[in-house]
Amino acid sequence: MNIARCLDTIDQLCLRPFPAEHGWSDAGREGPGFHMAQLAAGTSDRAHGAAEAADLDACKEGIAQRLHARWGATHPWGMLTLRTRGERGEEIPEPWASLSVLADEVYVWRAAESGRWVAVGVTDREETDAARLLAVVTDTDPP
Repeated sequence: MNIARCLDTIDQLCLRPFPAEHGWSDAGREGPGFHMAQLAAGTSDRAHGAAEAADLDACKEGIAQRLHARWGATHPWGMLTLRTRGERGEEIPEPWASLSVLADEVYVWRAAESGRWVAVGVTDREETDAARLLAVVTDTDPP
């Protein structure tokens, strides 16, 4: 995992226009007001799953250190409350609704240059799925 490449992807997403419709791009899933990109992924090999998730988490922390220096330090944001609010019927806007289902914890910053929100987290909630390092860029305020 190359942290510089991950940061470059995040920077590109901060500048890229948002689409009018939900769909997929070269970066990943996107929709009105957001981009969601897979920065790195493990394999679905269960024997190595925990180690891969730990590696992705270390990469997330490396990205976070650099973004803390750029945009200010933040604390990890636990997604459980947001996920629970959605399960109870509250309307949670995208991409936050999807992110709360995929990741247990994310870092969130407001990009000074673009004013967009940037979130970085690891999706390792499902043992049967490969862990993934995701970046989300959106103009929708966190709920």
